[in-house]
Amino acid sequence: MGLFRFLRILIGGGEGETERSSATSTRAKPSEKSTSVGASLLATQEEADPLGDTLNISPSRNRRSSNKKMRWVEPGEVVTVAGRAIPGMIYLGSDSTRSGMAWEDNPFIDPKLRVATDDADVAGDSFSYWPSYGEIPPQARAAYLDWLADGRRDERYGAGYVFLFFYGLERRFFVDSPSEEEKHALIAEAERLLRIYGENRSIRGYLGAFLDTARIVLPTEHEIEPQFESSGYELPLGLRVAIGRMTKKGAPLNADWLLAWYSAHPEYSFRTPARRAHAEFRALFRLLFDERYPKGLKVRMSKRILSAHYNASSGAFKVDLKRFIGDVPDISRLSQPLNAAKKIVDEATDTLDRYSRFLGRNPTSRNTIEAHILLPKRLWTLFPCPEMAELRIWADGLIRSGHLPLAEEVIERIEGERPEKINKRQLTWASDLLARLSIGIAPDPRFALRTPKIGDPVVLFHLPDDTMETERVSEKYKEALIMIAMGSFVAGADGTVANMERDALRSIVDSAELSTSERERLLANLRWMTAIPPDLAVFRRQLKTIPENVPHELGRVALAMAAVDDVVGPGEIRAIERLFGAMGLSTDGIYAALHDLTSASEPVVVRSADDQDVEFIIPTRPDPDSQIELNADRVARIRANTERVSTILSTIFQEDETYAEPEEVSTGDNHVFDGLDKRHADFVNELLTRAHWGETEFEALASQFQLMTGGALETINEWSFERFDDLLIEEYEGYEMNPEVATELRD
Repeated sequence: MGLFRFLRILIGGGEGETERSSATSTRAKPSEKSTSVGASLLATQEEADPLGDTLNISPSRNRRSSNKKMRWVEPGEVVTVAGRAIPGMIYLGSDSTRSGMAWEDNPFIDPKLRVATDDADVAGDSFSYWPSYGEIPPQARAAYLDWLADGRRDERYGAGYVFLFFYGLERRFFVDSPSEEEKHALIAEAERLLRIYGENRSIRGYLGAFLDTARIVLPTEHEIEPQFESSGYELPLGLRVAIGRMTKKGAPLNADWLLAWYSAHPEYSFRTPARRAHAEFRALFRLLFDERYPKGLKVRMSKRILSAHYNASSGAFKVDLKRFIGDVPDISRLSQPLNAAKKIVDEATDTLDRYSRFLGRNPTSRNTIEAHILLPKRLWTLFPCPEMAELRIWADGLIRSGHLPLAEEVIERIEGERPEKINKRQLTWASDLLARLSIGIAPDPRFALRTPKIGDPVVLFHLPDDTMETERVSEKYKEALIMIAMGSFVAGADGTVANMERDALRSIVDSAELSTSERERLLANLRWMTAIPPDLAVFRRQLKTIPENVPHELGRVALAMAAVDDVVGPGEIRAIERLFGAMGLSTDGIYAALHDLTSASEPVVVRSADDQDVEFIIPTRPDPDSQIELNADRVARIRANTERVSTILSTIFQEDETYAEPEEVSTGDNHVFDGLDKRHADFVNELLTRAHWGETEFEALASQFQLMTGGALETINEWSFERFDDLLIEEYEGYEMNPEVATELRD
């Protein structure tokens, strides 16, 4: 790497005489016989052109007078140098015998100087820190002319050639005072170079400073727009001028200007979600800002006045910008607006956290349903997902038609592939996704007596538009769900559920104290249970763990449900007997209890056992399809019986398989583990005790912390890559700790 390239990278795009002075000491002492054509031209311009006084241009180095003629080649003009057709935007001079101390002349191309015919120095390794055409060796001149002739776009060429050309642009803009039209052309060329070579930090810094200043000098103030990027060690001049002018006028800041201020400030930074999902973050920041500051954010005017200069990257001159910006308040020390911005930044970042983590694991899945569901709903219209729109149309069509899709059809519609098995995680994911479309699915695996399996239908239904989460239901909902589950089990025992039984179960839902969304969800579950009545196996599995005092109360609920419509069939009697047997209750008092629960004056009549499903009447048999009026007192008694056991039966809703994303917390006072949940952090802490782990040892240790090997490996390495730009755990004949990352974590 040449000295020039090394020093450019080292200073990282900074500006000012202090940074340049260390480099200039290595330059050769100039010959006393040499002269400077460019210095003479600059001195003449300062004396004859009022622009010199206007800009307060002061040379950063001593100049020498010269009578040599130099000229600027206009944009669109083509000149020939060393057999190469060079397009305009360059300085051209002849018979130059210049000194190395005439820094202001470094962009001038002297066509008389020797140019090598081979071994062109494409990388620019032969450059000094401040290159000039007259000083660089013939091999570098050949490369520079080739680069110019090719349109100044070949990325193989070193940064020094970009700077040598750029020295001419900034000199033309500030010293020669071209037309406003040409100034715009010069700005456009600098922007083009920045797009091509902006990966170089030094180029990005110097060209960015030029563009920032040039846009201020031009009278077209409206062209100053907020930029959302870090600028290094100080606020960009353009931002300070623009916001300073706003505060002077008393104009409030909008969201973009506040975010630009925060982005450019050297003392503030963004967490991963804001960087990884930058477009979504900006959109959410605007929405939150507009909610808090609908009329914009007023900023007090600073008493300090901004003092600004442009230091040429060539080191040739300095421009005092006061004439162009006037007395602008200096905002650089204001903190209140930045504190306001930070609150919004933190809220937006937290909101996008799950979305960001998904993108981190699946960088190519940005526009998928899986990603879209994790976006805040308020951003959906700003970042539409075609797959999500198609899913809504499909689900709405099913709801309108009343058709019950199979569970695997719903999963296939969401995941794109029909599953061979259905697990709770898939159904939970489907429920969450559909809820974002204000569509519910019953049964929801988080609060259901059983989940559907392959071949089972499910019920889709509309939820209120403001329903965003489906992770919780009230105790009243659980009570009502137990009631309709028990009623569906008993009512469906004879193979069908009569209309009057449906109405009776519906009345139980209507009488419950539920929110609108819970009522709709419960009605959907009732529809599912009457389509697929619960079987004894469901209750038998759950009843194994209930306390001893619960079966008797639960039996009373079942009896009350059987008698709610005053019609009890033999199938219902057998279902109650089986249920009592499963709970260890005696069946001797079933008939007396049913008699007590009915309002009839006649005793319960039971015919001799046979294979016919003949109903007995208490005391008269109504039409099974007729509408009935439920006894309000009886419904109240059923509710009272159920409430006594609902809290104890809450274990019914707890299943072995759970799915929740771990909360990100740190371990102890060691903030190096920030971003990992406690189990993973403790696991990493233990891993760091050794440099290598065998497969069996690694799996045993993961199991000790209740972690799956593959999932833990992925989670830890993703965190490590975000934190240290490298993996912590490498798979090599087992699992090996990356020594560099491990050292960072131990320190």
